[in-house]
Amino acid sequence: MEETKQQFEAVKEAARQMTVVTEKSAKILGDIADALVSNTKRIVEANALDLSRMDKANPNYDRLMLTEERIAGIAADTRKVASLPTPIGELMENRKLPNGLKLSKVRVPLGVVGVIYEARPNVTVDVVALCLRSGNAAVLKGGSDARESNTVLVDIMKEVLCANDVNPDVIQLLPHNHEAAADLMSAVGYIDVLIPRGSQKLIRSVREQAKVPTIETGAGVVHTYFDASGALKIGRDVITNAKTRRVSVCNALDCAIIHSSRLSDLPELLSICGEKGVEVFADERAYTVLDGKYAAPLHHAQPEDFGREFLSMKMAVKTVDSLDEALDHIYTYGLKHSEAIITEDANAAARFLNEVDAACVYVNTSTAFTDGAQFGLGAEIGISTQKLHARGPMALRELTSYKWQVVGNGQTRS
Repeated sequence: MEETKQQFEAVKEAARQMTVVTEKSAKILGDIADALVSNTKRIVEANALDLSRMDKANPNYDRLMLTEERIAGIAADTRKVASLPTPIGELMENRKLPNGLKLSKVRVPLGVVGVIYEARPNVTVDVVALCLRSGNAAVLKGGSDARESNTVLVDIMKEVLCANDVNPDVIQLLPHNHEAAADLMSAVGYIDVLIPRGSQKLIRSVREQAKVPTIETGAGVVHTYFDASGALKIGRDVITNAKTRRVSVCNALDCAIIHSSRLSDLPELLSICGEKGVEVFADERAYTVLDGKYAAPLHHAQPEDFGREFLSMKMAVKTVDSLDEALDHIYTYGLKHSEAIITEDANAAARFLNEVDAACVYVNTSTAFTDGAQFGLGAEIGISTQKLHARGPMALRELTSYKWQVVGNGQTRS
């Protein structure tokens, strides 16, 4: 606790300088992007040490991996954040009261943002970029699987801060152990908000143990419903993309729902998934249709296969007899992350958009778009699945609060 307490005290003190840091954050982030690219070899070598300790069959292996291409992508996202206007100081409301008081509602940073995450070193850079541009200091608690990668990334970013005459303590990387996570969750007076990003297990643990305010993000049991009027090509392409584009991310498809009147189209609907090796756990009606017509492993679904976040080349299939039944299934098993419908029926689309309770709801397109960069936000600190303060991809504005500024001329209250 002594080591982490020193880090908490250092970041809290350094956060007082964030107004000045925010003013030159665009340049700092541009320098960070350049440094990431120029240090690609150094990053890849550190990442290789992390990868050497993980089984390639682990769903987190892909999340952990950093390649030259991925590092270039992280740098590009960092530059995008730099190009966006900082929300700090934005005038949200301005009015004058009858007594002459001038009221201004102004956007301000949250303060010190703590993030607990697993084997995703790209999150390390995303968090820092978003925090610096939104005037926040950052405390990072990455998973032990990514300790070498996270360490080198933070070292590079701190080198850039020092070169720009910024106190490097505005970034803190905590030790890669469970004790540090417990310290972070208990850091009352130091951490203004804590954001867990990762598996259901991680998020549940933080929600149950944290003594500081938290925002839930990350875990999603994602559905795509192919309606009675769904266009087959759109459905096939969307389901394939949502499932196979990158299986280890939280917006990846976990369960395809199909209207019973379209069961004969199911083999074609899942044909590319089968070619790519997606293992399917189908209910009885879907299994009967797919049996002998699906190229990859096919299993009878068990009750626990619905509501399961697979994070791998596996997917459940559920048959329903109506839109209402599909909505009920999503209500029962969804985690309010991302849900989609494939339909040519405007009324069905409208009902789905209005009645599905999720952070992001889609019509005739892939849930893979649930991403801060894809939404034009530059990057994200996580996908919030709750309703208080922020929902969906959390970027610059979602990392702010506001304060009231009141200017008078001697007024007193009777």
